[in-house]
Amino acid sequence: MPHVLSSRLRRRVWIAALAVAGVAASAVTANAMFFHPPAPPRASQTSSPAAAAPVIADTTTPPPAGTTTQAAETTKAAVVAPPKPQEPIPPNAVRVAEFVAECPFTHRLPDDPIVMPNLPGASHMHSFFGNASTNARSDVTSLSKATSTCSPKVDLSSYWVPTLLVDGQPVEPTGTTFYYLGEGVRDDVTARIQPLPYGLRIVAGNAKATAPDNTTMSRWSCLHAGHVGASKDFVNCPAGTMIESYLDFPQCWNGKDLDSADHKSHMSYPVAGDCPATHPVPVPKLRQVLRYPASGDPARFKLSSGPGFTMHGDFFNVWPEAEMAQRVRDCINRIVKCGPDGRP
Repeated sequence: MPHVLSSRLRRRVWIAALAVAGVAASAVTANAMFFHPPAPPRASQTSSPAAAAPVIADTTTPPPAGTTTQAAETTKAAVVAPPKPQEPIPPNAVRVAEFVAECPFTHRLPDDPIVMPNLPGASHMHSFFGNASTNARSDVTSLSKATSTCSPKVDLSSYWVPTLLVDGQPVEPTGTTFYYLGEGVRDDVTARIQPLPYGLRIVAGNAKATAPDNTTMSRWSCLHAGHVGASKDFVNCPAGTMIESYLDFPQCWNGKDLDSADHKSHMSYPVAGDCPATHPVPVPKLRQVLRYPASGDPARFKLSSGPGFTMHGDFFNVWPEAEMAQRVRDCINRIVKCGPDGRP
């Protein structure tokens, strides 16, 4: 009998133990079904590599929408400094949208780093102004490290034209003024003119013209002899005067390209006082004025590119961005005439 009781007692204890174990297992299962561990804490924005990088304020005019990688890569080569504080317009200021650079002759070479890059000696003879280092292999990096004849010295841009020959001998201009203008467009367009992009290359005129036409943008005239009248070809200037060449560059940019296959398509002249939709960004108009110590019978004159109507100009912009931006802001946009120092 005691043995039977003991057996029954053990069976009851075993059943109770199984019941307790089943409850525990059910609790574990329920916990697994309904309990979700909290998500790991999110990293703060200040701890991310991108956010931790220093932020540099952009103090220059932002590039136009659609600027290509080419433009961006060239722009970053320039050293950008904050523009100078804007000065009030003096009461005696001349209300003409203009700043200038005086850039005397530097050298002659049969080179053209825009039309025939990396091909020394492949071009007709050119007379260079401004940047003293310009040759067939010049690029924005080499030009930015050189010196300049310009006033102001900060203008490291390169300007060049076909060499003038008088009686077969080269004659260089003694007056070399490069005007940056806001004229030729409406005042509201002048107010939104943007700086010429760093590294921009422009060619104006037609070196291959066979006759004066709408592609021959230059004009010849006589200093102090306005009665002679201007012409696309050489003119006969009276003794004691000087023959001079005027050439206006296009002032509407497509907002993307620093150059183009024909070196012209990325730029356009304005139409009806505004920039066309294909070239929506107004920039200063570069006017090249060269005065040569020569006069008399125009039959004695020739350009290295041919007749007078083949006059053309090349421009490679290496103005420091802050200097260009300050002059556009203070002189062009406000319609104020400024000197080489960028001040009224």
